[in-house]
Amino acid sequence: CQLGLYADELDYYGPSGTAASNFYSNTLLASDPAITKMWTASYSQIYAANAVAEGAAKSASLSVTDKEQLTGEALFVRALLHFYLTSCFGAVPYITTTDYRQNTSVQRLAAPEVYDRIKADLEQAVTLLPEQYIGEGRVRPNKWAAQAMLARVCLYMGQWDEASNAASAVLNQTELYQWPAGLDDVFGKDSLSAIWQLMPATDGANTYEGGTFIFILGPPPSVAITENLMNAFSNDDLRKSHWIRTVSNSGSTWYHAYKYKQKFNTGISAEYSVVLRLAEQYLIRAEARAHAGDLIGAKEDLNKTRNLAGLGNTDALTADEIIAAVMQERRLEFFTEFGHRFFDLKRTAKLNEALSPLKPQWSATDRLLPIPESELLLNTNLLPQNAGY
Repeated sequence: CQLGLYADELDYYGPSGTAASNFYSNTLLASDPAITKMWTASYSQIYAANAVAEGAAKSASLSVTDKEQLTGEALFVRALLHFYLTSCFGAVPYITTTDYRQNTSVQRLAAPEVYDRIKADLEQAVTLLPEQYIGEGRVRPNKWAAQAMLARVCLYMGQWDEASNAASAVLNQTELYQWPAGLDDVFGKDSLSAIWQLMPATDGANTYEGGTFIFILGPPPSVAITENLMNAFSNDDLRKSHWIRTVSNSGSTWYHAYKYKQKFNTGISAEYSVVLRLAEQYLIRAEARAHAGDLIGAKEDLNKTRNLAGLGNTDALTADEIIAAVMQERRLEFFTEFGHRFFDLKRTAKLNEALSPLKPQWSATDRLLPIPESELLLNTNLLPQNAGY
């Protein structure tokens, strides 16, 4: 939600002075509690992942299979969290131990080095995790979840062949993953296009997304989809009718994301938050193939999501046209999903072009969030602060 407000996906209707308001107006400060929470919660979970890996390594009672499973899961979580940290804050520490003496004096690493370490963790996780899911649903990462995340990271690093190969490794698992028959099959709890999901914390609860985005009456109590995003959809795009709902009141109209249909507790959870899914792997491979010169393969992959949305095959011809079409498709496919839009604009150097006309207070330095002031006071090795703060 916060990154959707920060970019051009969501408008804010709640009270001023809140974290959401500050993200929306691009008026974040290094002292903002929401920024501190993002940083500390992420590193707390990284600490927990490191504790799991260290505990598994030291255990004399765990089987080799269990050790590999737990270590692979810990590496996957550690890589995932560092991915979001560096995507938001740029240079960040890469924490691989529970040694507090070492962790209290760490230094920030430049984003390319962070990506190298993320990639190494994911490559190791791929070798350790089982091919099948453990337990209920698809909430414990398997080999292919790590491979899917690796495909994303390689794409962000501009390693086209590796991104394409990692995505293909996932897409080739046709007995485990199946392309949805329709748009309403994508976000259900039992969707076979889901690669990795987050289970609700309590029985019967559903997703954060459903609880946050859905509203019944206008004006919206918190957030709504921007006109800018609505205008990006063509009228024959089925995502506009299946994944977005219109709410009207007293002559005014608003729109909310409707990928997840449940706002309240349903007794038995019907929906889990999907973090990794097949559509991303097709669009990763489409973009990577276009960069590498495989234009026919790139168009075939791009057409998978277009056709599911009721659209015809792309008319893009050149590599540049295909890449532009992929980026547009990513915008329409992944809106309100874990910051994809903001990260895509940033990695393609389109942030200023897209956001400056829409956001009066937008500055080029807003491409990075501020390092929490409290963390800089605790550890001066984290200096300097990101530009603009």
